[in-house]
Amino acid sequence: MEITAAMVKQLRDSTGVGMMDCKKALAETNGDMEAAIDWLRTRGLAKAAKKADRVAAEGLVGVATAGTKAAVVEVNSETDFVARNEQFQNIVASVAKLALDADGDVVKLGEMPFPGTGHSVSAELTEAISKIGENMNLRRTQSVEVTDGVVESYVHNSVKPGLGKIGILVALESSGDKAALSALGKQLAMHIAAAQPQAISPEDLDQEMVARERAIILEQVKESGKPADIAEKMVDGRMRKYFEEVTLLSQVFVIDGETKVADAIKNAEKDAGAPIKLSKFVRYALGEGIEKAESDFAAEVAATAGAK
Repeated sequence: MEITAAMVKQLRDSTGVGMMDCKKALAETNGDMEAAIDWLRTRGLAKAAKKADRVAAEGLVGVATAGTKAAVVEVNSETDFVARNEQFQNIVASVAKLALDADGDVVKLGEMPFPGTGHSVSAELTEAISKIGENMNLRRTQSVEVTDGVVESYVHNSVKPGLGKIGILVALESSGDKAALSALGKQLAMHIAAAQPQAISPEDLDQEMVARERAIILEQVKESGKPADIAEKMVDGRMRKYFEEVTLLSQVFVIDGETKVADAIKNAEKDAGAPIKLSKFVRYALGEGIEKAESDFAAEVAATAGAK
């Protein structure tokens, strides 16, 4: 398979590794991008691929809460300039409120009537496109709800209340004091914004992703030449560290820098006067997972990749 300049650039953007190593990784894996990332990682050349490194989408994340329910939406635009447009901000705020009744279904949300217009959310975005002059997209939505407890939200890099670059929802199930639960929920939301956990606990992680991570670590350990029994213990130890880094309950609470999140929740039960269960969280970062549009490459990239 021909390794193109675009492929080399994509791998370099997502890993931060030099062009020659990226080209070699792609050649070794027959152009398979994910396999090439793993190839680089097993040789210590790249850390886990960070989707945020490839983010280009602009727009806003919006959150809305109503009692024990909350919703978050992402509406994309072409430039950050539009995110500062008051009309666009008002649209996202209205869509976030509507999302409370969309149950996480973005298609349903797009079809819901937009307030005061007589047409749908999708039609309102189409009309805004003609007025503002940029393409817009209702990308995704999620909602959380508790039967007894609180749902807290937090917006990072906010441009106005409920609108910003990162939106967090946290659901706490408990019959305890609601003020104490709310205080804990807000702290957890800020922690999630900063620490970027992938799941609440190891059991909640994508097991294919876990297996892939273990395979990468195993390959790294094998190359160290350690005996099989020692190698297996090393793999187990590194997997424990991996879980501590990516699962919320195992992370160190950023609020105090010492306590594990699971222990912080347990400690908060005294103030709440009842057991507390963190039942769900949602973290939306604007544009995550959307790759940058292709652009002209530097001459050395084309030369290195052998593109014409």
